[in-house]
Amino acid sequence: MKIKMERVNSELKRQITKVISEEIKDPRLGDALIGVTKVYTTPDLKYAKVYLSIYASDADKVQEAYFTVCRSASFIRNKLKDEVNIRLLPELKFLIDDSVDYSIKIDGLLKQINIPPAEKGEQQ
Repeated sequence: MKIKMERVNSELKRQITKVISEEIKDPRLGDALIGVTKVYTTPDLKYAKVYLSIYASDADKVQEAYFTVCRSASFIRNKLKDEVNIRLLPELKFLIDDSVDYSIKIDGLLKQINIPPAEKGEQQ
């Protein structure tokens, strides 16, 4: 059963990325670059959490792009009906994947910890 869910998640990820990049023509997306990083589907195929990685020039544009994709959830789901061949197509819930930002923050903290005490005094 686990292999089936991985295949479903992988196919949904691929097709959702395709629909967002090629089918949504909303000007509010602007210059935002949107990618699907992960998809987690419930075992009963009723719901799917879709994690988005959104890159834009500022935080407001990231939020605007996110809300635009969220408002387009039914459009995306309808496009998926033609592309994905599964009996039940899950309801999509979009979330922002902040794992890259989190890893950058952790990396910065680790670099601060590794600075020798003599260099800390010189930098301040």
